Amino acid sequence: MRKLTYSINVTLDGCIDHREGTPDAETHHQATEALADADGLVLGRVTYELMEGAWRPPLPQVYPEWMVPFACVIDRIPKYVASTTLERVDWNAELLGGDVVDAVRELKGRAGGGLRLGGSDLATTLASAGLIDEYEFVVHPRVAGHGPYLLAGLHPRLDLELVSRREFESGAVASVYRPRG
Repeated sequence: MRKLTYSINVTLDGCIDHREGTPDAETHHQATEALADADGLVLGRVTYELMEGAWRPPLPQVYPEWMVPFACVIDRIPKYVASTTLERVDWNAELLGGDVVDAVRELKGRAGGGLRLGGSDLATTLASAGLIDEYEFVVHPRVAGHGPYLLAGLHPRLDLELVSRREFESGAVASVYRPRG
């Protein structure tokens, strides 16, 4: 069974709004390496459309040079989009229709390497179903004061075990956890 890793940037108060992170060359390099090591990226509709608008070539805005490798990796990696409203996807993507839990369970059962998961609502659904094997939270030294919040509405709760931790010069900390038991 393929490993599914949920990776997300989060503020100290649990906000996962992509505009609240504090990206820098070091954290971006780590994200690029992690995505390059995966065989696919699982996204919900909202996150897919957000990522496509930001990273699909030609790049819609001028990025610092240290962001370009991430743009190249995310462009070429296979994407699996869970959506009941989209009729089709492109950008090296496959639409996962029907029940999202069943679709991701089937995807994990396919031959291949690890998968990365991004987003919000989809991650909560898959965590509640016990389909996430690893959690990588990059916690940025910022308090946003608003949501959306990390795994909001999760049920049942998760008990996690710390696997690794890495500190960045910016003060951000990447922690990897696995479910206990």
